[in-house]
Amino acid sequence: MVNYRYLGNSGLKITELTYGNWLTHGSQVENEQARACVNAALDVGITTFDTADAYANTAAEKVLGEALKGERRESLEIFTKVYFPTGPKGPNDVGLSRKHILESINGSLTRLGTDYVDLYQAHRFDHETPLEETMLAFADVVRQGKALYIGVSEWTADQIRAGAALAKELRVPLISNQPQYSMLWRVIEGEVVPASEEAGLSQVVWSPVAQGVLTGKYLPGKAAPEGSRGTDDKGGKGMISRFLDDQELLERVQGLKPIADELDLTMAQLAIAWVLQNANVAAAIIGASRPQQVVDNAKASGVEIPTELMARIDVVLGDKVVSDPARTAQSSPATRPV
Repeated sequence: MVNYRYLGNSGLKITELTYGNWLTHGSQVENEQARACVNAALDVGITTFDTADAYANTAAEKVLGEALKGERRESLEIFTKVYFPTGPKGPNDVGLSRKHILESINGSLTRLGTDYVDLYQAHRFDHETPLEETMLAFADVVRQGKALYIGVSEWTADQIRAGAALAKELRVPLISNQPQYSMLWRVIEGEVVPASEEAGLSQVVWSPVAQGVLTGKYLPGKAAPEGSRGTDDKGGKGMISRFLDDQELLERVQGLKPIADELDLTMAQLAIAWVLQNANVAAAIIGASRPQQVVDNAKASGVEIPTELMARIDVVLGDKVVSDPARTAQSSPATRPV
């Protein structure tokens, strides 16, 4: 069964593998299959689920809510997010204004079929809204009982420090950041992780297998496997293309297989276990288009990778690892997306 970890400097425990439905529910995966994946997650002991109002333009939240219907609410940890355009995508259907936050939480709760979410996250930093307005709105969501904790996603170290200072002043629990993190994408290590540790936040990381590249199924010089994310025109292909276009990187990834074999892991399990070696990581978000993927990935929970093998991973990947802290700032649009 999947292990639990504390989320940030709080008493909340979450499963170190969290089931997420970005790019799957409401888009790539039919609803019946999505429910089967959620059931598989529950069967292996995953109780933490992450979504966002923008996923499939609100459809993903509804699919997740229906899949969890009938489960004991107190035994689940449900996360969602706000920022990106939703609905008709009008001028106020985006961002972190007070209006959008307070309206969006109500829509999310309705779609998820719950009275509250355990964690409500700012999906990106909003450069067009004063941070004080955003944090006060989140504080009001917590005081209204519609969220128990708040978090952020892809915020820089300075943004995390500023947000944490306001959260402390407003006496609301800001406990997490949700960044991209994998063997290949380590931009949070230099600045974001230290700032988070100072502020009492931990990471709930997305794309621990680098959109599937670290599974090893994308072979250098070969076409992407049929039915994989690399062939999906609904969004997956665009996200993964930056990796697939680098043949040397794909060759380096194949060099990880002997390390996975030595640990009796699949390459995907190795990749997930790798992010969990970081003490500031509370959970790795896994997605799935088939229930068996959930079952397989769950075996990464509790794995300890010896120091010498962690060092070998670094040698194998070499200069293909992206570590520049400045890349985090590029994740939040300078102006609100439309």
